[in-house]
Amino acid sequence: MNDHMPAEGAAVQLSGLKEVQFTLNNELIALTINPAKRLLDVIRDELRLTGTKRSCEIGRCGACMVLVDGKQMNSCLLMAYQCEGKSITTIEGLHPEQGEFDCIQQAFLEEGGYQCGYCTPGMVLSVKALLDQNSSPTPDEVEEALSGNLCRCTGYGGIWRAVQRAAEMRRQSDEAG
Repeated sequence: MNDHMPAEGAAVQLSGLKEVQFTLNNELIALTINPAKRLLDVIRDELRLTGTKRSCEIGRCGACMVLVDGKQMNSCLLMAYQCEGKSITTIEGLHPEQGEFDCIQQAFLEEGGYQCGYCTPGMVLSVKALLDQNSSPTPDEVEEALSGNLCRCTGYGGIWRAVQRAAEMRRQSDEAG
């Protein structure tokens, strides 16, 4: 065995640190990070924003969903350095005013689109990405938008009603100007 090589199967730590800048919830963030850090870990562990949930860590459940330049992304699959110059939104960034709910969050509350709430932040962000592109989505478009989010606690009836209610609230808000 070579003394300069890690044992077979050993985790290899990438050497060096990397400077990264991105906008998080409309605030410029500059960090020096290990290039092996995932965005999920930076958001939760470095920045202490715990609305982004850690669950499967392989991109199947959507609990860690964030928006990167307005598009849904599983933060467990994204290295933090890949976010250089990007705009990232977490669930904490949706509040119009501190202590208020975004219309999507309000719709989830009114329609019972949650049970334990663990998956709810990812669901809400997926719905935001959808409604930002299309304020009147078809059932197929809603299904596609939520296909990356898994809820283990409840049926999807309340979630579907919440999406419809949020779309209606958005349209009314747009019409009111």
